[in-house]
This record gives sequence, structure tokens and C-alpha cells, in this order.
Amino acid sequence: MYEMLGVPFAIPMVYNPEIKERLMARSVIDLNGNAELLNFIYQNSQMGVDTLNQLIDIVEDDNFKKHLGTQYKEYREIHKAAREALNENGYDEKGIGALEKIRTYLMINLQTLTDKSASHIAEMLIIGSNMGIINAVKNLKKYKNAEPSIIDLMNRLLKFEEDNVQQLKEFL
Repeated sequence: MYEMLGVPFAIPMVYNPEIKERLMARSVIDLNGNAELLNFIYQNSQMGVDTLNQLIDIVEDDNFKKHLGTQYKEYREIHKAAREALNENGYDEKGIGALEKIRTYLMINLQTLTDKSASHIAEMLIIGSNMGIINAVKNLKKYKNAEPSIIDLMNRLLKFEEDNVQQLKEFL
């Protein structure tokens, strides 16, 4: 057990000496902020992957389906990058909980039960992306001292969400 700023903490079991050294050199606050920001990116991108995977099977418009496939690929890449960054820094991934996944799955099915149009689904996705944008901006401010590579990944996700909103407007 170590102590920093009067707060006891444990260094997780890390077998890579370079990572262990970096972990021990950082403050507890930075460790928590980096992990929390990476987990936000991980969860946000996981929600995108799961949602689009479900919607691609529901959507009937081929052009819209192709567009969703492109979004799906980028969410997957961001999700993978967040997972790799978490693992490289010795953090555990905290994915979306089972209840949240079930709730999202049911809400998508309910909201597309009577209207599977590209316009309606684009509206749903714009609302979700706007929520992601708001949370991304808040987290960038909250964790402004996070490692630059983590901030860059967060900015990549934020820009992607902002671009999604603009592109989805074409389908309204």
C-alpha cells in the first residue's frame, strides 16, 4: 500500500516494468481521471456499436443502412482504441451494465415498432449523439489534466458525434 497526499492507494499488479513505473509516477487524481475518461469513451463507443448493430437489422432503406454501417465501423475503432488504452495503462474496462443494455435494446424495439423509417431512426440517433456530445464536452472540462493521448481520443469521439449529427440530418 502506498500513500500520496495523505490518501492510501494500491498499485495494481502490472508486469510490464515501463507501465509500472509510469503508474507509480502519476498522482492518484490523474490515475482516476485517466481511467474515468477512458471508461467514458469505452462505454459511449460501446453504446454506439450495440445500438447501430441492432438498428442495421431494422433499417429498410439501403442508403441509410450503408451510412449506419460506416458509423458502426468508426464506433468499433474508437471502442477498440479505448480498450487498448485502458489495458496499456493497467486499467480495467467498465462496459455498459446488463440492465442498461437490455433497456436500450427494448427502447429501440419499442421506438421502431410502428415507425422504421430512416427519418425516425435518424432522429433517434441525433438525440443519442447530442447526449454523447454534451457528456463528452463535460468530461473534457472535468478531466482537462488527463494524458494528451486520452484527450485526443476523447476529441476524436466528440468530433465523430458532431459529424454524425450533421450527416444524419440528411435523412430527416
